[in-house]
Amino acid sequence: MNKIPKYWNTAKKYLSKKDKVMSILIKKYKSPSETVLTSRKDVFYSLCKSIISQQISVAAANSVFLKFKKKCKNRINAKTISKLNTIQLKSCGLSRQKVKGIKSLAKQTLNKSFDSKLITKMSDEEAIIYLSQLRQIGRWSAEMILLFTYNRSNIWPVQDIGLLRAISNNYKKKYLPPNSYINLLQKRFSPYCSVATWYLWRSIDPEPIQY
Repeated sequence: MNKIPKYWNTAKKYLSKKDKVMSILIKKYKSPSETVLTSRKDVFYSLCKSIISQQISVAAANSVFLKFKKKCKNRINAKTISKLNTIQLKSCGLSRQKVKGIKSLAKQTLNKSFDSKLITKMSDEEAIIYLSQLRQIGRWSAEMILLFTYNRSNIWPVQDIGLLRAISNNYKKKYLPPNSYINLLQKRFSPYCSVATWYLWRSIDPEPIQY
C-alpha cells in the first residue's frame, strides 16, 4: 500500500471552496487514516479481485478471494494462474464465467495482447475503453481500477450505486438523482472527482472504501 496521492491535499482545499457539502464531509473525515486512497500498484491482482467480487456480497467476495489466493500460493500473477485448470479455480468458489475471465486475463498478459504499462500513457477515457476490452471487465470495473490502482484524480463512476445513494443523501435529492445534477457535480468537482467520490462513499460507509 502506498501513501496519500500527491494531489489529495490540493483537492481537499479545492473541493471545500467549491462545495459546502464537500467542505463539511472533508472536515468530518479528516483523520489521516481515513483520508488515504491507497493502492497496491498491482494491476493484475486488482483485476482478478475485480472479477471475483462481481455480483456477490463483500463477505462472499472476501471468502472466495482468500481461497483463490491460497490456491495461487500467495502469488497472484499470470504465470501462476496459467498453470491452474478450470476445476482448481472453480474449487475456490468461482463461477465458470469468472474462471474464463481470469484465465483470459492471464493469457492476454502473458502474450502481451494486454499490456498494463500502456495505461499510464492513456487518458482516463482511453484507459477505460482499453480495460473494458478484457473479459468480465466493464466500465465500472475499469473506473475502479483507475481510481484505486492508478490513483487517477478525476474518476466519476456514475454507474456506482453507492455514489448515487451518497449524492441523494447529501444533496437532498431523490434516488436516483437526476443525470443533469450528477453532471453538474462532475463539472463542479473536476479535476478532483475521485476525491469527491471517496468522501461521498465515506459518508455512507463506516469503513473507508478499499478495492
